[in-house]
Amino acid sequence: MIKRKSKREIELMHEAGKLLANVHKELKTFIKPGITTMEIENFVERYLSERGATGEQKGYQGYEYTTCASINDEICHGFPRKEKLENGDIVTVDMVVNLNGALADSAWTHAVGTVSEEAQKLMDVTKTSLYKGIEQAIPGNRIGDIGHAIQEYAEGEGYSVVRDFTGHGIGESIHEDPYIPHFGAAGKGARLKEGMVVTIEPMINIGGWASKMDENNWTARTVDGSLSAQYEHTIAITKEGPVILTKQEDE
Repeated sequence: MIKRKSKREIELMHEAGKLLANVHKELKTFIKPGITTMEIENFVERYLSERGATGEQKGYQGYEYTTCASINDEICHGFPRKEKLENGDIVTVDMVVNLNGALADSAWTHAVGTVSEEAQKLMDVTKTSLYKGIEQAIPGNRIGDIGHAIQEYAEGEGYSVVRDFTGHGIGESIHEDPYIPHFGAAGKGARLKEGMVVTIEPMINIGGWASKMDENNWTARTVDGSLSAQYEHTIAITKEGPVILTKQEDE
């Protein structure tokens, strides 16, 4: 069942989203060659705790961390670890912030030092594909319109769209209906209505779209070892258009 949110609920989620956006802003300068994703995890936990918030992912279905930190060919759900990041890596940091019971979800791919032109273009195309999807998140459109816009753009640029993981509704819990594929046909799927709050979070690969699961049963990576990037925002669907609840100041 799709739950529509009140203006007050959206306002509270927006406050959580602003805090989450600030975390990603801080990470842009914190992330550099030589640090570990476990240091990123500890930084985020401390940052949230000092501001009265918590990481909603920690403990979710047994997940042990506040962040997911996915490096290079890891598509999503990478575990924070003590492996040092190297110059030229890309790392996607994904988190769900709980502030006073309201949730917000956002992932961002960060460059580690100086990355290759290939990696930078992947990041640029993935971020643009996110906003292509957001443009379709208006009342009266259908879920398929979001995925179609993302797929048409990303594949037109020569990249592939991950099929195995989707966006989703968010509210009282991390994952709610509806689920938002990042591929598909325009005009198909449930109709978008005012008050819905969803995540749009395309995962785009340089190579093929197929994924495989690590032995930890959480971390997904590309089958062909190609780079993968992801950008995600939490979006409120309003009569004035999509409102990005996790928008960063410098976007």
